[in-house]
Amino acid sequence: MLIRRNAILVFMSVELMLNAANLALVAFARQWNAVDGHLMVFFVMTVAAAEVAVGLAIIVAIYRTKRSISIDDLHKFEG
Repeated sequence: MLIRRNAILVFMSVELMLNAANLALVAFARQWNAVDGHLMVFFVMTVAAAEVAVGLAIIVAIYRTKRSISIDDLHKFEG
């Protein structure tokens, strides 16, 4: 995620990390026969869905104004 220059790829990397955390939570919950892990996965998925909606809206708004979604180009326009 740190070396990517495209906002979409950074966004997808964050989603992949959230899914990896979900998989680990489910695996540990199943191993220890606990419901807490499954409950945490539900909350992480809810937050991820909200992040998708807000993140894509921000990326589309930036693309419409700057005609680029490169992170390097966005740092040039700070002011």
